[in-house]
Parts: sequence; structure tokens; C-alpha cells
Amino acid sequence: MNAAEQASTIEFTSKIAAIVGLFKSEVPDLRADLKPWADDPETQDLIDPHSVDIGFHFPGVSRLFQCRSLLIQIRLHQDLETHQLRVIGLEVGGFDHRGQQWRLSTIDNWQFEGQITPDPTSGESLRNCCRRVFEVFNH
Repeated sequence: MNAAEQASTIEFTSKIAAIVGLFKSEVPDLRADLKPWADDPETQDLIDPHSVDIGFHFPGVSRLFQCRSLLIQIRLHQDLETHQLRVIGLEVGGFDHRGQQWRLSTIDNWQFEGQITPDPTSGESLRNCCRRVFEVFNH
């Protein structure tokens, strides 16, 4: 679900802002998009209500990241005892004008998959951002 729509409390809004800040601290050229999903009925049917989705756009195609845009899906689970939302995993996709070029899942093995993948240093930078997202939500 679009991050802008998930920002229903000050605490949750602060966490979203912290996530945007940590990605921008690793990659300063990124521009955040808190509404990456279109508002049409077909798209809305595909959206996971238990996720926070943030888009990031480079000013052009990034050779280091092998994409023009990143889509970050932060998958959440609500603990029944504490009622706290916890991150159970992230899905990161790199997109350009041809569509998705690569993906990274923290639910599986934290490895990049796709025809092309980011430069190793840039890939590690994305993994580091993912680790920090877990810290923002789960600590």
C-alpha cells in the first residue's frame, strides 16, 4: 500500500520519514515517491494492504544500480500480543523503461536476481538500507 496512505499516526509517519532518510543518506540523488501505485481500480486490486510501498527515482538511469527507479515493499505483520507492527521482509525491485530489471528479497536469500543486477558496492548499499529498515521498525 502506498506509504502516504499508511502514514496514519505520528509514530508511523516518523518511521516512513526515517526510511526515506536512510535511503537518501546512502544514495543522495534519489527522489522519494510516497505514492508509487496508481489509484485506478485494477492497480488497487493488486496492492498488499500489509505493506508499506515507497518508490525512489534517480535523475536518470543509474549505471551503478542498473535502473531508473526502485520500488521498496516493506512487508509487515502485526504482533497479536503487543499490537506492534513488525517488518517480516522487504522486496526491492529495480525498474527502467523496459520494466523490472532485477529484484532483491530479504525473505529469501538476500541475493539479487535478474538479467542485470546492481554493481556489487551499490548492491551492498541497498542491503545495508534493508537491514536498517528492520532496525527502524523492529527495535
